[in-house]
Order: sequence, then structure tokens, then C-alpha cells
Amino acid sequence: MILLAVLFLCFISSYSASVKGHTTGLSLNNDRLYKLTYSIEVSLDRGKGKLHDNVGYRISSNVDVALLWRNPDGDDDQLIQITMKDVNVENVNQQRGEKSIFKGKSPPKIIGKENLEALQRPMLLHLIHGKVKEFYSYQNEPVAIENIKRGLASLFQTQLSSGTTNEVDISGNCKVTYQAHQDKVIKIKALDSCKIERSGFTTPNQVLGVSSKATSVTTYKIEDSFVIAVLAEEIHAFGLNFLRTITGKIVSKQKLELKTTEAGPRLMSGKQVTAIIKAVDSKYTAIPIVGQIFQSQCKGCPSLLEHWQSTRKYLQPDNLSKAEAVKNFLAFVQHLRTAKQEEILQILKTENKEVLPQLVDAVTSAQTSDSLEAILDFLDFKSDSSIILQERFLYACGFASHPNEELLRALISKFKGSIGSSDIRETVMIIIGALVRKLCQNEGCKLKAVVEAKKLILGGLEKAEKKEDTTMYLLALKNALLPEGIPLLLKYAEAGEEHISHLATTTLQRYDLPFITDEVKKTLNRIYHQNHKVHEKTVRTTAAAIILNNNPSYMDVKNILLSIGELPQEMNKYMLSIVQDILRFEMPASKMVRRVLKEMVAHNYDRFSRSGSSSAYTGYIERSPHSASTYSLDILYSGSGILRRSNLNVFQYIGKAGLHGSQVVIEAQGLEALIAATPDEGEENLDSYAGMSAILFDVQLRPVTFFNGYSDLMSKMLSASGDPISVVKGLILIIDHSQELQLQSGLKANIEVQGGLAIDISGAMEFSLWYRESKTRVKNRVTVVITSDITVDSSFVKAGLETSTETEAGLEFISTVQFSQYPFLVCMQMDKDEAPFRQFEKKYERLSTGRGYVSQRRKESLLSGCEFPLHQENSDMCKVVFAPQPDSTSSGWF
Repeated sequence: MILLAVLFLCFISSYSASVKGHTTGLSLNNDRLYKLTYSIEVSLDRGKGKLHDNVGYRISSNVDVALLWRNPDGDDDQLIQITMKDVNVENVNQQRGEKSIFKGKSPPKIIGKENLEALQRPMLLHLIHGKVKEFYSYQNEPVAIENIKRGLASLFQTQLSSGTTNEVDISGNCKVTYQAHQDKVIKIKALDSCKIERSGFTTPNQVLGVSSKATSVTTYKIEDSFVIAVLAEEIHAFGLNFLRTITGKIVSKQKLELKTTEAGPRLMSGKQVTAIIKAVDSKYTAIPIVGQIFQSQCKGCPSLLEHWQSTRKYLQPDNLSKAEAVKNFLAFVQHLRTAKQEEILQILKTENKEVLPQLVDAVTSAQTSDSLEAILDFLDFKSDSSIILQERFLYACGFASHPNEELLRALISKFKGSIGSSDIRETVMIIIGALVRKLCQNEGCKLKAVVEAKKLILGGLEKAEKKEDTTMYLLALKNALLPEGIPLLLKYAEAGEEHISHLATTTLQRYDLPFITDEVKKTLNRIYHQNHKVHEKTVRTTAAAIILNNNPSYMDVKNILLSIGELPQEMNKYMLSIVQDILRFEMPASKMVRRVLKEMVAHNYDRFSRSGSSSAYTGYIERSPHSASTYSLDILYSGSGILRRSNLNVFQYIGKAGLHGSQVVIEAQGLEALIAATPDEGEENLDSYAGMSAILFDVQLRPVTFFNGYSDLMSKMLSASGDPISVVKGLILIIDHSQELQLQSGLKANIEVQGGLAIDISGAMEFSLWYRESKTRVKNRVTVVITSDITVDSSFVKAGLETSTETEAGLEFISTVQFSQYPFLVCMQMDKDEAPFRQFEKKYERLSTGRGYVSQRRKESLLSGCEFPLHQENSDMCKVVFAPQPDSTSSGWF
């Protein structure tokens, strides 16, 4: 009986070792060789699902898998050997035919003899309970080849029961969910949870940002605790949020199929896996299963200097309005990101003054440590002889897509040091404010440099004794938008001098709704209703606008409406236009305004029939189901017909996210004496002044002055040429997204999206006593280029898809006022020029040896010019008409 029991236990043990139906992961039978086929297939397209449009390649092989060792103390502790054989590479698009880059080439020629030998060397995988304990390969194998082997090895990591866990494989440490069925297991990997070290950055603003979606699903068909088929599909799709033509998709598939089993190597005996591995081959070494970074060698690529020599002709001042200038600017920025400080500095020091400002734009936009060190070494802030270059550097810093603490620290150091120009000193502080906000948006508010910058802004504003310093720190706060700065803003808004009070209220206007508390509104109401002191019109109207745009109460709205009729004439008309614009455009406050208007005391003919020329109007530039682009123009005149303020804004919205694309404000004051007119209440002692202020892509720029003081005004009038004054001019990197992906197949993918523009915003104010006429002109000239480039690289073959969109556009606003009689005559117009709209697509496949295939398409259309309505009497939306041009397509060898 005892003998029968012992024989039964031996039988059960033998059965378990061969079947493994109860194991937690895959299990191989003893002394068997599993022969499988394996393929990696990767394709790129624009996400439109057209197979003939894609590019890519397929790597296929036979695979032998054998069990070398099993821990005698536990069946779920196994060492398996995996060997790739008969590797081949071919097109994923079978329609390529004679144009295939692989045609007539053997695998050693395509992959490289050494690479192929490394790829076909056996690898060892130590599995415990179905999970990878260690991955063994040979030392000094090419990283890209090891990654392909890691991708295959990772497929053998699975579990046969349902549940969610964390696994480490080629993709990193990832959260995975298993769904076990009778004969199959589905593994869903949450790619956004994977912890893996990879370079990358993106534009934090959602409007200018890139949305992406990644999925990974692997299906295992199981028989006898081993796979008979594995199908893994990983998809990465992306799109630029505000421009739906910039899209792309990467599809990576792995397929593993069991063909047969045959007699294999005998199981090795022993208790320690390390001894077994040493016995197999002492050259094996444990390496991470997580994919490693590699860089492909660029054969025949130009040096930085060579690239610059071919680029500089496009960046001549006369060529900046062309798309080629921006395209070359973006390409050179990419090259600068791989350059050393010495290389960059050499080019900066040898370039002439005409192209140097554009070169400074590019070097600063590169945003690397080497480029920052080079430009700081080149610029001398102690001198006032290179103000243009210093200003271009500072504005490029302000528009930086992914600034870091190093950049902020450098600007703080410059501010504390000696600066030759007071304008540059002011600009440094303004840009410090912009960097603080961007770093805080990226969860960097607690960085030492950010904390120091906050203290610098708030402490400087609190202790400022000179008007110029107060203005500087307020402008910095207008960019930083620090919540802790609101009490200071309220103090300056209510008790400051006219100019300071106006700047403080316009700074408050930029804060989001949660920060405009009841306490803030109380102060703004006191300013608007002049409870404590008399304020000028620009301050009062800004205070009212903040109240109405931030969830006003019933009494807030009622008191503002009741004030209409008691205000100076042009201010009456302006406030009436603001209320009507809220109702017409269905702004958030419109429901509350309609409630109040049900009261006859607020809504009557006497109040709503006020005459005047001041106005406020909001309209759509473009509108679609997922986005909207709006413009608003409000103009406030003095009672004598002289412009007090014109404010032109452009906003872009994607869902609930918004971007203040641009704001151009022209202000004038104290000009009534020129025409012997009486100033309005609160404006009797204002100095003669006219200037312009601009916000561009949420960054407040340093205001420019047309004239300041009566004597300056007269000299400018006598020598006036009518030429506009530039507020900002240069090349700007506005969209910047870089992402490196480790595909679970072992291949490397990159997604790059860049958007740049050449911009020139200028303004002018002309004043004629002879004709009793004033004219205001704001001109925006913009050339935009957006490019995307997605690639999948194996080191020996690379596939890529490049798309780009470009346009050259102009927007001009002109306001003319004749004040020889009252009511004075006003003519306003805002025109958008006719603009070309071009789209390009380039698909390519390229071997490391240089042979390649390329296909190109081009599509062009013409966007018609139009005139935008600027008042409620003419509210038809400006319609943009596309005039399509013939497409062009080409493909071939290179």
C-alpha cells in the first residue's frame, strides 16, 4: 500500500512537470523545442485608415524556444532560451512593387552583418510565476538590436488569471490588466502609466498643444499552458488641437504563432539559475528588460555651420514675410538642439547685423543649456549698443515653449547686475514675470528660482518709489498673475495715479474667475462708481468690464445699468455698447443682464438711446464644432472726439481652454488743449501722451511710446512721417512638441510637432490740426508654418511621415475721426488680406545605407480676404472662402 502511494505521488509530479495546467504563467514542457514564426509590423499614416497611404516595414523571422531549466523546488521558476532565425525585412505596403527599397537586397545587406549576427544570437529569459525575473543577452550588442530582442522576450510575460497588476517589460514599469477566458488571455497595457526614461516636452497651453492617445492590447491563445498564437497591437495617435490637418498615427503589431514542436534539449539539473546560465555560456550577462535609448548615426548630415550657410539667405530681413523663412527657422532650431556651445558662439560672432536678430531668435528658441550659455556669452547687457539683439533674446525667452529654472535664474542674475539700457532692464523684469507663470503652470511654483522671482516682483512693487519702477513691476505681475499680488493691485488700482491705476486694473483683468472674489469686486465697484475718488474713464470702464465678465451679482449689474445716463457722454455710449455686446454675443453675464433689464428703471428709452461714437463689439473670425476664434474691438473717445483708447483682441478657444492670441491697445490722453476743448471729468490734469501696448500669445510685451509730454508731441507732429512704430518683430517658436516612444516591438518612434511664425505688429497714431482729424492704424503681418514629423527607427531602416501647413496673412485695423464738428465723424475698418493656404505631405522609407523611397503631395488653396464688422449695426460674420488649387503628387527613389 505504501509502495502504491509513492508511485502515485511520482506520477502526479511527472504529470505536473509536463502539462502545467495549474501554473500562473506560461509553462514549457520538458525536453521539447517549440518552433514559432514571429513578425513585427509597423506603419505610419495620418489616421485616415487608407492602407495605400501608409509607409512602414515588416521584420519577420522563425523563433525557437526551449526550456533549459526548471527549479526543482517550484514549477513556476523557469529558464527558457529564445532564438531568432532566418530574419527578413520587407515593405508593409505590398503595392510598392519595383519601388521597394528592399528589392534585390539580402538581410545581411539591409540589417548589416554584425547586427544580424547579434539579432540571431540566443537570449535567455528567467520567468517566475510567468513574470520576467531577469533577461540575459551578450555584452556590447547594439542597443537597437537588443531592443528588438527585448520586444520578443516581453511577449512571454503573462498570467493566466484575471486581474490588474504592475509589470516591467520593454515599455517600462506599466499598469496592466488581464482578462482570462477559457482558451485565451487578453492583456491591456495602460501606456500612459509606463515609467520609462525618455526625452520629451510639449507646449503647456492646451490650445497650442498636441493631444495624443495610446493603446496596447495583446491577445494570447493558450493551449496546454503555452501559447499557440500571440497578437499584440500598439497604437499611438496624435493631433494638433487647433489645426486638425496636423495628425498622425503609428501602428505597431507583433505576431507570434506556434508551428510545431519537436524533441529539444534535455532539462539541465541544478538548484541555482546563475550556475545554469554560466554552464550554458559564461558570456551571458543580465541586462534590463526595459528598452534602452539609442541614437541612429546620421550619414552625410551637414555640420551646424554648413546648415547655417544654407539657411541664412532665407532669414534676410526682406524675406521674413515668406513661408520659406519660417520653415528654415524651424529646421535650424532643431539642428541647434544638438549643437555645442562653441559651435553656436562661433556663428553668432561671425554673422552680420542684418541677419543677427533672426539668428538670436533661433538660438534662444532652441532652449538647450548650450544655446543659452552661447547667447548669454555673446550678448553684453552692460552695453546699450545692441538693444535690438537683447530685446529679441528676451522676447524669445518670454515665448519659450518649455522654459526651465536655468533660464529664469539667468534672467534674475542679469536683472540684479548692470544693464546699460533702462528699456532692457524693464523688459528683463517683464519677461521674468512671463517665465514665472509658465513654470508655475508646469508645477514648478516651488522651484528656488521661481520663489526668488516672486519675491523680486512683489517686493519691488511694494517698495517702489519711482513711477517707472512701479510700472515695471506691474507689467511683470501682469505676466506672472500671482494670486498673492492681488491685494497690491487693488491698492494701486484704487489709490494710484492715473496711469498706475489704469495699469493695475488691466492687470486684474487678466486674472481668472476664481481670483475675482467678492472683495475684489467691492473695490472695483468703488472705482467705477467713484465712491472714494474721481477716476479717469479708462480706469472706470476697465473696472466695470472686470465685474461684468466675472459672474456679476444682480446688484452689480443693476448699479452699472443705472449709472448709464449719469456718465460723460462718450462713456455713456461706451458702457451701453458693452452691455449690448454682452447680450448679442451671449456672454456668461447675459442671463443676469436680462434679469435686471426686466426692471423698467434699468431698461428704458432714456437710458438706451444715448448717442456717441464709442463702441464695443465682439465677433467670430472662425467657428467650428470643436473650436472658435474671436475678435473684439472696443474704442473709447473723449467728449471732444479724440481717441482715449482702442483695444483690439484676438482669442482662440479649444473646448474650455483659451489662448489670448493678441491684444493691441493704443492709448492717448491730454490732447484736448490742441483743439481748445474741455477735458472730461477726472482728466483735467493729464499730461499729453500716446502709446501702444501689446499682448502676444499670453505674454505682455513692453509698451512703446509715440510721444510723452506737450513738447515731445509738438516735435513729433512737426517731423511726423506717418511711418508705423513696431511693437514686436521677429521669428517665434509657438508650438513645440517632442516625444520619444519606446514601442513594445522594440522599435523607437519619435513625434515632433513645431509651429513658428514671422510676425510684425506695428501701430501708428497721426494727428492733424489743419484737417482736425486723427487716425489710428494697427497692422499685423504674420507668416505661419506648422510642421509634424513622425518616424519609426530600427537603426537599419527608418520610415517617416512629414506634414506641414503654411500661410501668409495680414490683418489691418484703421480708425479715422474727424472732430471739426459734433457729432464727430468716425470711420472704422478691419480688413483681412487674401492669404494662400498650403499643405504638404512627405512619406519616406530609408535604409541606413542611404537608399530610400519618397512620396510627396501638395495641396494649395486661397483664403479670400474680408472685412470684419466692428459695430452692432453690421454684424454679419466675415466669411472665409477657400479657392482650391490643383493638387500635385510625386514619388520615387532618392
